[in-house]
Amino acid sequence: MNFTRNDIEFVKNLDVYEYKKIQSIAKNVLDEIKSFIKPEISEKEIVEECKLLLKKHGIDETWYYDCPALVLLGSRSCLSVSGKNYVPSEEKVGKENLITIDLSPLKNGVWGDCSRSFVVEDGIVKSETDIKNFEFLEGLRIERELHNHFIEFVKPGMSFEDVFIELNEKIKSFGFENLDFNGNLGHTIEKDRNNRIYFEKSNVKKITENMSFTFEPHIRMIGKKYGFKFENIYYFENGSVREL
Repeated sequence: MNFTRNDIEFVKNLDVYEYKKIQSIAKNVLDEIKSFIKPEISEKEIVEECKLLLKKHGIDETWYYDCPALVLLGSRSCLSVSGKNYVPSEEKVGKENLITIDLSPLKNGVWGDCSRSFVVEDGIVKSETDIKNFEFLEGLRIERELHNHFIEFVKPGMSFEDVFIELNEKIKSFGFENLDFNGNLGHTIEKDRNNRIYFEKSNVKKITENMSFTFEPHIRMIGKKYGFKFENIYYFENGSVREL
């Protein structure tokens, strides 16, 4: 991990250095899991392997109920479910599929929160440059576009509803729909999960410069089969959004 002087000095209500360490572990696990994913592997087995990889990196706690890894594949990729109700399935990856993995590590009270979508073609996880299926390519592209727009759009002083409205309109403009069961697009990072503030309708609370928050659109191309996820934690530095 490479941290700048500004990263380490920028503390406010968020110890950037400590949070970057935990978030970096989540990203590393999401990279390492790729080689484990094969046609005969089930959703449940991916969950267990994610837990083992997190433990290898020193993480054996989660802030998200009892759900350190929420994995959804194939017919379940459009399912929006809380971690407290999640039960992994025995459904297998197969030769072509989409898999979403959402990790929620915790260490010494510090959260990580990161999700990615993995495309399987010809029985292996493909890099974006090698993907053939248009639905897969478009889902990954739109997730990237949404995050770029979020980074440019969000400013201190906006309400959480302002962000919700803007980004939901953006999702619709791309021909996609928001699949989240509560309709929200992310939440603040807290010490207690019950204190999370959401990017959701009618939430007029203001975003302040000392907040950190996730952006995690769960989306599907209208009329299509697969639901895509991509999640990062963001914070403000000098009034601009930066990825943790």
